[in-house]
Amino acid sequence: MYWQNLLDETMGRFNKLSKETPDTFKGFSVMGKAAKTAGCLDEKTKEFIALGIAISTKCESCIGFHTKSLVRLKATREELVEALAMVSYMGGGPAISYSAKALEAFDEFTKND
Repeated sequence: MYWQNLLDETMGRFNKLSKETPDTFKGFSVMGKAAKTAGCLDEKTKEFIALGIAISTKCESCIGFHTKSLVRLKATREELVEALAMVSYMGGGPAISYSAKALEAFDEFTKND
């Protein structure tokens, strides 16, 4: 339950900060909704892009959130592994380390499916 606990703790922190900066969080929410809206790219493709960026920036919370979104969007383990291979290729050693974390998160989030 590492990944779900990490996301729960992160959301607790976000909730506290959002009370102090409500306009920032409102703007971020509006931007996120617009960015995720299906257009030429579907939401799943966009989430794979977001996961690649999360891995590249070494943001564990982001890795968790975007991996969980990919599970919700019915991404397969095979699709994830293929995307992680590309991220690892582009990012080298650090990306391999964080790609392994994304795979761990995916396995945790799908173990009850």
